[in-house]
Amino acid sequence: MRRTIVRYVCLCITMVLIRVAPRVKKRFPTLQRLVEAGLLTDSERTIIAKMDERFPRPSKHWMPIVWAASIVTRARKEGLIRDDFAVKTLIDQLNSLRDSASILLKYDTITIPLVYTQVVTLAVYSYCAANILASQWFESSDEGKDQALDVYFPFFSTLQFFFYMGWLKVAEVLINPFGEDDEDFEVNWMIDENLKGCYMIVDEMHDEHPELVKDQYWDEVFPNELPGAEEFHEQHPEASTSKLEIPEAEAHLTSKLPPKIIVDDMVRANNQRFKKEFFCC
Repeated sequence: MRRTIVRYVCLCITMVLIRVAPRVKKRFPTLQRLVEAGLLTDSERTIIAKMDERFPRPSKHWMPIVWAASIVTRARKEGLIRDDFAVKTLIDQLNSLRDSASILLKYDTITIPLVYTQVVTLAVYSYCAANILASQWFESSDEGKDQALDVYFPFFSTLQFFFYMGWLKVAEVLINPFGEDDEDFEVNWMIDENLKGCYMIVDEMHDEHPELVKDQYWDEVFPNELPGAEEFHEQHPEASTSKLEIPEAEAHLTSKLPPKIIVDDMVRANNQRFKKEFFCC
């Protein structure tokens, strides 16, 4: 059950990346490739294929999460999970994963309008070209004479052009971080590492921990300084108000409690009103 649940989690992530990342789409173009990779079984592929025939357009990434939640419910009924709190924790984490996957798909399908990027690109190119040309000016000392063109190279304007163009190229790369550029995420590596890590946690490390022993600071309760602290000693951070001195005139409470006599009158009035309403009813 543990291995199946984590496999469904990895399958959900992979199905989402297939829809947003070209690299993953080329690696898993069909459901059969997922079966060959061990993320799907033949029976599960048949269920998803039938669902695709009935509803071809919507994404089916949520189906493995539904299966995983059903397994958690079954494990609770069979007594394999200790209490309902653990069930709630597992279901909440599965729902959180499903919500995050849906948000990622929304960012992919509802992108920034293309006209925005076109306007920004045109504005940057136009401004930089006009700025370089405008950096050249005419200089003349006498009126009526021909003005000479200043032929000095606009060094700072050229640097400004490089900066703006660099920011524009970075923005173009960030439009789709799941693409095939060198700066994009290594999504195929993520899929492999997720599956390996999940299987290692639920199979190799389940209910296992090293032998319990006393640590080297058992007699001291806690260490004053760890070894090597003298070489890399730094000042302890201070709070923002640690050196703030409050004058005695300003050191007072912002609110005052009402006098005891007023509190007694309020309690007495409430008791009388309660008795009156009770006996009237």
